[in-house]
Amino acid sequence: MSFRSVVVLASLLVSQAFASDLSQKQYSDVKNFLHELVRTHPGTTRTVIVGPSDSGDMIEGVAIGQGAMHNLVVGTHHGNEYGSTEVAMAFAASMAENPIADQTIYVIPVLNISGYNAREREEKDANGYYRDPNRDYPGPCGTDGPYHLKSTAALAKFIDQENIIASATLHTFYPAVVYPWGISTYDVSTPYDDIFISLGKYATELSGYTVGNSSQVIYPADGCYEDYAFWKSGVWSMLFELGYSHSPSQSEIDEMIRTNVPGLRKMLEQAPREKAAKHEFTGMCDVRRLGRLDRRDE
Repeated sequence: MSFRSVVVLASLLVSQAFASDLSQKQYSDVKNFLHELVRTHPGTTRTVIVGPSDSGDMIEGVAIGQGAMHNLVVGTHHGNEYGSTEVAMAFAASMAENPIADQTIYVIPVLNISGYNAREREEKDANGYYRDPNRDYPGPCGTDGPYHLKSTAALAKFIDQENIIASATLHTFYPAVVYPWGISTYDVSTPYDDIFISLGKYATELSGYTVGNSSQVIYPADGCYEDYAFWKSGVWSMLFELGYSHSPSQSEIDEMIRTNVPGLRKMLEQAPREKAAKHEFTGMCDVRRLGRLDRRDE
């Protein structure tokens, strides 16, 4: 089966796994999809538990392949961005059919479970307060947390435990693939901008999305996963802003799957085999840089 056929099949499997109303899907549906994927692909795919969520659920994902290089794809930090969930599941389905030979890829379709179930951007913590998961990680220029949420603490532990080398987090809705630094600074360059740009170009061969620095293309924000993972552990972390809407139709989701599933695969195939050696932030933080924050409600 060609890879294009695999992607089409993955899209079909995702669309068939749920009721036709995208807005009515729940985390239980996502878990059912993952369990079925493991059942039908026992040779390539197994269930993984990332850790607890403040929703009372365990955050589940799948591990695909048995290679020594461990990479990661995470959807739905923001619960209203359900298009990212659909792309993550389609990516998992395509990888289960055709794993990358020398890699183990972990796919976590939903990090923010309570937000996903309610179609709300933020996640409720143990005390019922709403928190933005993608502002809850430690960072060199600050954070809204760290770790008010069990989900973000669990994911941070997971990337260390599984020795993640490269990762992609999936969001909606501004068509771009971006890389660190995205924090409150004007010193946005890393020693590896050329590598990040190259990975972004692989990721966008079909989508045609913009590639660039997160702060410059979208906006600066402290406490985000991408900057945390690179800064703390040298993970080659890329953020995918998928499509053009927080509430995409099924046809729009199909197009997001068609163009981004191959891009995710190509990016991970081309990722460096080892973590970045020079991942410290050596610039100066400047909170005035946050003046552009949330101009697209991302």
